[in-house]
Amino acid sequence: MKHGARNDVTGKVSAILKGDVMSLAKVKVKGTFELSSAMTTESLKSLKLKKGDRVRVIVKAVNVLLVRD
Repeated sequence: MKHGARNDVTGKVSAILKGDVMSLAKVKVKGTFELSSAMTTESLKSLKLKKGDRVRVIVKAVNVLLVRD
């Protein structure tokens, strides 16, 4: 699938937290990094995701904020 996002990594689903309306899928990527994706539970079911599946994580942020300590 073609897309315009520049951040595209692969990883393995490490956890899935299902809710009635919204769900959270956590994906372990290179090293010790873990990314999370919030989606509707309907989308989660449609993707048939389960723990251990390999997936592509595509990130396209609208806003990126920097905070200086």
